[in-house]
Amino acid sequence: MSSSAPTETHLRDRIIADPDVILEDRDLMRALIAANEKSLGNNIIDLRGIAMERLEARLERLEDTHRSVIAAAYENLAGTNQIHRAVLKLLDPADFEHFLKELDGDLSDILRVDHLRLVLESGRAGRDATLDRLGEVLTVVEPGFVDSYLTMGRNAPPRTVTLRQVQPSDGRIYGQAASWIRSEALIRLDLGEGRLPGLLAMGAEDPHQFSPSQGTDLLGFFGGVFERAMRRWLS
Repeated sequence: MSSSAPTETHLRDRIIADPDVILEDRDLMRALIAANEKSLGNNIIDLRGIAMERLEARLERLEDTHRSVIAAAYENLAGTNQIHRAVLKLLDPADFEHFLKELDGDLSDILRVDHLRLVLESGRAGRDATLDRLGEVLTVVEPGFVDSYLTMGRNAPPRTVTLRQVQPSDGRIYGQAASWIRSEALIRLDLGEGRLPGLLAMGAEDPHQFSPSQGTDLLGFFGGVFERAMRRWLS
C-alpha cells in the first residue's frame, strides 16, 4: 500500500498537469465512459454517452473519407505525370518507323501496359515488307474493323476511349499475345478528313488494370496528342 500510494499521487498530478494525455487516448476514454455507464446502473440512459458514440462513428467515417480523397489525389497526380512522360516520348522520334517502334518499347513501359498496338484501316489490308520490319506493333485491317471491334458488333456509336475486361477472340490486334489479354484500353483515332479511323490498343494481362468504372480523361488527352502526331506523319 505504501509503495502504490506515491505512484497514484504521481499519476494524479501528471493527469491534472496535462489532461490531454487522457483526452487524446481513445482506448482510455472508452474505458472511462464504460466505467461511468456501469456506475449509472441499467435503469439510466446516458444520452451524452450515446451522442459521443455517434460523433465518434461520424469522425471515423470522415477520417476514412479523408484518406480516400488523399489516395485518389495522389493516384491522379501519378497518372497525370505518367501521361506527360508518354506525350514527351511521342515527340522524340525523327521518322515514322522509329515513332512506331517506340510503341512497343519505352512508351509501353511508361504507360505500364503489356502490349501496345496501332491499328489502321485500309482498302489494302495485309502485311508487306515494311510492316514485317515493324513486327506486330502495327496492324492493317479492312475498313469498318475499328468501329466493329470497339462496339463488339453492337448497334451503338463507338466511344473515343473504351475501357473493358475482355479476352480477345480476334488475334489480329495482339497477335499470339491475344490469349493472355484480360483487359484493354482502346482509343479511337481521328486521322483527319478523308482518312479512315485508326485505333490505339493497350492490352493488359491483369483483368483489373482496365475497367469501365475508371476515368478516361487522361487517356482521352493522350489519344488527342497521338492522333495529331499521326496526322503529321501521314501528311
